[in-house]
Amino acid sequence: MLIRGGHVVTAGRTDAVGRTGAAADRDAGVDRAAVAGRTARSEGVVRADVLIEGARISAVGRIDPARLDAARAAGLEVLEADGRLVMPGFVDAHSHAEGAVFDRDVQLALLRQGVTSVIGGQDGVSYAPGDGRWASEYFAAINGPHPTFRGGSMAELLATYDGTVPLNVAHLVPAGTVRHQVMGRTDAPAGSEELAEMTALVAQAVADGAVGLSTGLDYTPGLFASTEEIAALCRPLSPAGLPYVTHMRGGYEENSQVGVEEAARIGRAAGVPIHISHFHTRAAEAERLMALLAADGVDASFDAYPYTRGCSLLGMALLPPALNAMDPAEASALLQDPGQRERLREDWFPGVAHHPSLGPQWPELITLAHLAAREHAWAHGLTLAEVAARRGTDPIEAAMDLLAASALEVNVVMAVRDQRPVDDLGQLIAHPRHLGGSDGIFVGAHPHPRARGTFAAYLGTYVREHGFLDWAQAAQHLSTGAAERFQLGDRGAVAEGFLADLVLVDPETVADRATYAEPLALAVGIEDVLVAGRCVLAGGRLTGALSGAGLRARPRAGLRAGLRAAPRTDGRGGAPPRHGPGPVLADGSPPSP
Repeated sequence: MLIRGGHVVTAGRTDAVGRTGAAADRDAGVDRAAVAGRTARSEGVVRADVLIEGARISAVGRIDPARLDAARAAGLEVLEADGRLVMPGFVDAHSHAEGAVFDRDVQLALLRQGVTSVIGGQDGVSYAPGDGRWASEYFAAINGPHPTFRGGSMAELLATYDGTVPLNVAHLVPAGTVRHQVMGRTDAPAGSEELAEMTALVAQAVADGAVGLSTGLDYTPGLFASTEEIAALCRPLSPAGLPYVTHMRGGYEENSQVGVEEAARIGRAAGVPIHISHFHTRAAEAERLMALLAADGVDASFDAYPYTRGCSLLGMALLPPALNAMDPAEASALLQDPGQRERLREDWFPGVAHHPSLGPQWPELITLAHLAAREHAWAHGLTLAEVAARRGTDPIEAAMDLLAASALEVNVVMAVRDQRPVDDLGQLIAHPRHLGGSDGIFVGAHPHPRARGTFAAYLGTYVREHGFLDWAQAAQHLSTGAAERFQLGDRGAVAEGFLADLVLVDPETVADRATYAEPLALAVGIEDVLVAGRCVLAGGRLTGALSGAGLRARPRAGLRAGLRAAPRTDGRGGAPPRHGPGPVLADGSPPSP
């Protein structure tokens, strides 16, 4: 395929997350003008054609006429860019789409934002290792079920995506799932034998291709795990340099330092980089904390989405940990017991008013996004205060009724007392250690708009409208940085030898359309997307091509050798030989036996 008449966006060589632009190129000896065939503008956008052979980019810039003639003779397909930006496919560094990605509506929602790879296994809870039943039950309102995985290893989970979806899925080892697999629902500390068994499960998942380890320290059983336990689970990541990814303990916002300090201790003890999930805090506070980490020698990055409201399980926000850790049927029965309800009302709910994000206005700040109980479907999109008013009860009674009826399968959109302005969010997103992440949840009739709008909002609001990032920096934040951080192989650059995960962006029209009132609207301005050299979105519609895969961690060869990767003749670098159906590593090659 030839992409003709586009403006190629390159983030340049990146030796570490956030190190981009002309200075990094000079250090690498890369001449952008030579790569692109035209004079490069300062922001890293150049007029160039892109030639794709098989799954990889074979040339960028002025394509040799003889080479084009040969390609045409072989049936070359031409995609007219018409001046659009050609960007590396975006990597969602924090996604809950690992089960939903098989749904065509979800595929369309992601590809219309230019997302070609998602990182699943977030917040310490997902399907593997194990039979997947506990994670599917506990995170039913976040991840939903996986349609084909019926238990097994990380390798078996990753294999479910090979050639079955139009975009890529990488996976973290979910520490909560590992703990539950070994210790069940207990809140007890891990003994030495249990810790050894959990560490062995992590090591096997890393060998299978996991791209890091995640914790969710506001969720059970993660909140029962000590700092030392988590550090031990992270040690198998160290030889490969894979990151520890954490939904931190402590509540974020003004309490963020507590979680950041614990993450730093874990990173130092295990010898691994750290990545902070959905960093909800003021830009100035994030800047201060990231500076402290850098001064302490901690390799840290974070993701943050361009919205002030969050989304999570209603039970996590309102119920005691012991109740959240129960079997859902048992928890439902308890919530229907009059005596237990009264004890919760008197002993627990007064503390909800001290939640660092919600405060005493919590009934007005929590909007229902998903309720498993069909008899309460009328409540989707309403706040708990509104539900209580319609039912003639108070918000506590309403919340317990909804949770009991749905066996805890309820997710909510949570506003915060202090709505941060675009300027503050822009400064947070522009931080050089930021990576694009939506925290997108696709379960629910009235979900958070971030699932369908995050990446288009980055481009439309924070690049085009307000200029917090230029287009080259956007490529770094939304693609290159995550591809390196999570070792997704030769992705994240529009350069020779790289896998052709590519997005054509109309810089004048790209925008999010999903809102809190209308959260299902699709993004606009991205209508053509390639994954592994095949068009998976054309004219804004799915093509039916299933060139996505489960990505196995593999360090990038291309950027470490400079932007021009050597032609591949032996199956070890550049354009790969063709492979039949079967699993592939993140660099497009089959795994070793």
